Amino acid sequence: MVDLIEVGQIVNTHGIRGEVKINPWTDDMEELLELDIFYLSGGKELHVTDSRIHKNCLIVRFREIGDMNEAERYKGTTVYTEKVPLPEGRYYIADLIGMEVFEEGKLLGKIQDVFQTGANDVYDIKTTDGKSILIPVIPDVVLEVNVEENYMDVKLPAGLLDAEVVI
Repeated sequence: MVDLIEVGQIVNTHGIRGEVKINPWTDDMEELLELDIFYLSGGKELHVTDSRIHKNCLIVRFREIGDMNEAERYKGTTVYTEKVPLPEGRYYIADLIGMEVFEEGKLLGKIQDVFQTGANDVYDIKTTDGKSILIPVIPDVVLEVNVEENYMDVKLPAGLLDAEVVI
């Protein structure tokens, strides 16, 4: 079975030839332009005949969708792609959510969200006592990430746990 990951949602039709507008959930839309197949839930394949970026969205024409009326039926549908191995040090956000975070062998909590700030990502960790802490994703803080065993080792900056975070 193919391992799939969500990459966006069909939010509208585009034109009368059956193209769809996809709101991407990725930080690199260029990678999506290289895809030949998108998947729907249940594994249904949609074969790309043309794609381009337009106003922060992906405009895609699929072989299986012939006109605007047909495309209309797909509005609101989540689209998936095959999960491919990423270069070392890069991770799918979906693989990080729920990951256990440890400092010096002690469980701090689990990752509940990832914020992409531009300079570096920030992990939002829900601690074992229900608080939320934000840690920067930098080499001095994130020491090890093990996706297969679902854990991460960190070294928190001095004073980070003393700061109160309200989200």
